[in-house]
Parts: sequence; C-alpha cells; structure tokens
Amino acid sequence: MKLLFLCIAFLPTPTLAGTWTAPQGCEVFMTVQSKACRVSNHFRCSADAPGDQWRADFDQEGVFFTSRIDSEGQWVESYTYNPTVKQVLDPVRADEASFSELLSTGIDTWDFGMSRDDGSASGAKGYDRLTGKTAVIDGITLQETEVDFIESDVMRNVLRRSRGNEYLHAEWRLFFSGPGETDLGDGQWLPIDGSPVEFIFPGEEGFLDTQPKYDCDVLTAEAPVWRVSDAP
Repeated sequence: MKLLFLCIAFLPTPTLAGTWTAPQGCEVFMTVQSKACRVSNHFRCSADAPGDQWRADFDQEGVFFTSRIDSEGQWVESYTYNPTVKQVLDPVRADEASFSELLSTGIDTWDFGMSRDDGSASGAKGYDRLTGKTAVIDGITLQETEVDFIESDVMRNVLRRSRGNEYLHAEWRLFFSGPGETDLGDGQWLPIDGSPVEFIFPGEEGFLDTQPKYDCDVLTAEAPVWRVSDAP
C-alpha cells in the first residue's frame, strides 16, 4: 500500500489540453492512459530520496491529484485540488507497507495513519496479496494482486472500504489500479475499474498527454485510488 516534502510552488498546475511539463528538477518517464477517464504522468525528481516516484493524474478538466510514493510503495504525500489539500503519511506506523515483503512472501499487511492540512485525519488498514496470475496489458506483463482495505476517521467511523484486484510491476516498483468495488461508508458497494490501457514512453505518440482517452463518454471517474495506488 502506497502513498513528500516539497512546497506548494513545486506542485503541477492545471494545464490546457495538450502535453504536460514536469516541475523543474523532475523528469517524466512514463504516461499511462487508464479506464475511468484518467491519464497519469509518472515522474522522478532529483531532490527526492532514491526510489521515490511521483504521479500526476489528469481528467478532462486538468490535473486533479498528485502523489509521491517511496521505494516500498508507501504513499508518503499527496495533493488534491480545488481546493488544494495536502495529505501526509504519519511518521509512526503500526504496520508499514512493504513492496519488498509482498514480492518475497506473497502478502503484505499494513496499518497506518494520514494527516491533512485541513485538520482532518484518517487511518488505513488492509493487505495486498499476489494471486499468482499475470496480465499482459499493452505488451507489458504485470502481476495481479488482491487488495482489501478500510479507511476510518479518528472516531473509527468507516470512510471507505475497497476490495478487488490491482496490478504491479516488480522492476518499476509500481502498483496500478484494477477492477474492484468500493463502499463509501454507506454499505453500498459500487463497481470501480481504473485499469491501465496504454503504457506510453518517451518518444512515443501520446507521451506527456493530459487528456484521458477511455471511458470519458460516461461519468465514471472514481476518486483517487491509493497507489495508483492506487488506485486514482
């Protein structure tokens, strides 16, 4: 499971239709077109710790979510926009997420808290498990995972529960969303699927795009998934 230290001035800003430029000192290494009307630009920055990676998610109106993960896939910091809210991983975790443990044992449990600069906080507890299956998407072989987690507020009220499948690429140290379902605290499970459709690399058509291509004719864009993930 998966979740920065840079100032707001560093953050990507909404752009018009076309291509995107990463912040100074950073370099985009991959663009991913996904289902649920989302395109993501993945980038690394020289000022970050080794192994850290960023992702900027765009819908039809521009960038709506930015996050940084560390080498173990922990969601260190994220931003949502309009209004801008920053969320950070709490420094003390009951059970740290570990990409390495997942690869070596086939399962990784995690239990950690997150704090936001609007004064709110929540905790997440769950697991990732390798299913032993693989999927080939746009020529890229990915390992399938099973994921199940609950996010609760400080009063232990359930804010969200999600379960389903995701994908990972061991060498890239990245998770990608997959098909599943989510309950936003009201007991109603809703289907979600933010699976990748295209992996686009430097020099290829569509690299750095900011306009999503898939499922945009239906308003099915989900909330940002954790990883992505995580999600989106």
